[in-house]
Amino acid sequence: MEVRNPSPDLYNEDLAPVKERNWGAFSIFNVWTSDVHSLWGYYLAASLFLLCGSFTNFIVAIGLGSLVIFFLMNLVGYAGVKTGVPYPVLARASFGVWGANLPALVRAIVACFWYGAQTAAASGAIVALLTRTDSFMAFHTSTRFLGHSGLEVACFVVVWALQLLIIQNGMETVRKFQDWAGPAVWVAMLVLAVGLCIKAGGFSFDHAIPTEVLVAKTKDAGVTGAPGSLGALLAVAATWVTYFAALYLNFCDFARYAPDKATVRKGNLWGLPINLLLFSLVAGVTTIAAYKVYGEVLLHPEQISAKFDSWFLALLAALTFAVATLGINVVANFVSPAFDFANVFPRRIDFKKGGYIAAGIALVLYPFAPWEGNAAAFVGAIGATMGPLLGVILVDYYLIAKGNVDVEALYREDGEYRYQGGWNIKALVATGIGALFSSILPNFTSLLPAWWGVYGWFFGVAIAGGVYLVISSMPRRAPRSVPSKA
Repeated sequence: MEVRNPSPDLYNEDLAPVKERNWGAFSIFNVWTSDVHSLWGYYLAASLFLLCGSFTNFIVAIGLGSLVIFFLMNLVGYAGVKTGVPYPVLARASFGVWGANLPALVRAIVACFWYGAQTAAASGAIVALLTRTDSFMAFHTSTRFLGHSGLEVACFVVVWALQLLIIQNGMETVRKFQDWAGPAVWVAMLVLAVGLCIKAGGFSFDHAIPTEVLVAKTKDAGVTGAPGSLGALLAVAATWVTYFAALYLNFCDFARYAPDKATVRKGNLWGLPINLLLFSLVAGVTTIAAYKVYGEVLLHPEQISAKFDSWFLALLAALTFAVATLGINVVANFVSPAFDFANVFPRRIDFKKGGYIAAGIALVLYPFAPWEGNAAAFVGAIGATMGPLLGVILVDYYLIAKGNVDVEALYREDGEYRYQGGWNIKALVATGIGALFSSILPNFTSLLPAWWGVYGWFFGVAIAGGVYLVISSMPRRAPRSVPSKA
């Protein structure tokens, strides 16, 4: 649709309602293959598979978690199809035309952290390959720069720069890249799994990993309780759902290019519960086979490929997983901040400039590497910050507005979504209360039980959404009448 007379500070062509809807179910499916098939995704899937304790437990825990993800992505995706607007513009309906900059910047900052983490993971796969050569290994061990080896820095910068080339022509280039990268990674994953199973003497869902070794190797996955216990299975499902916290907010950035809800639903069905189960299954089976072949628990695929006798197979594996990780970075951590930063200054920042800003911040963060260390804490803390935002947006869109949004008013300073000077105070209050229980108390105090952090995202969604529904339902106090002057 065409927006008539938009406010210049709220509009540019990248933020406008989409005009061409040419993303079919295959492209939506590949949003998820690009998002899931990464080094971080493999590590998490393999860890959770092993911690389920049995194949049946895996189907129950990962399956239920994947269904929750499917349900939530459909809710967000349908809003994108109906309105045709990106996430920061949709957020204006809930937070106000200026207040939406808050959830937009939160999502953008989170993406910058993940952008750096995924770039570091992809470059790590290249480092693992190159250090098979003595000269590169010598350079790797003898040169230090910015807290990393010289080889790590060089690979990070190269991978970082390659990602910028993908977005030169906007979202259509993103679609073409992911349509190629997603299936390619599946082929490499299957080759890796089949090759290791042959070396291991056969296919197996069971492992002979001692419990103490298993617990020590998977401690960063964030799962409490003994492997296979009820507590562990609940934590597995919760961690899996939280891993997608960022995309729940901005999946409408992609779904808005689909022609209808059925296309989104079909792409999500194949890309989420079906793809997630199969990907986790292959990651788990590959890890079990690698343990039988090498006698080690290798949860990172670059660790497995580094042990290949064939340099060609090691090269193929390293490049494939590097490309896969670039895919998730472009989908999850470039597109969103590109729109988010553009939303703050539409006159000065377009999609491309917004993406460059995100990439620049990730580059600045690299020397500090905040993503290194406890992976569970990183995933949980990052995810928990976005739970309250999702709770407010879903409650506002589905329960209060009943799915009706005045799209043109989203681009007007004096329209329906002006609220109090452009800010919806009720949404901000609800978000603050939700963040208190999802992020602040569990991460910075010891007032809540240790297990609370695993479910922080859920508490954030429920508490913020519940508070917003209650305070939005309260009748407004009638303004006090002022006697007219005679």
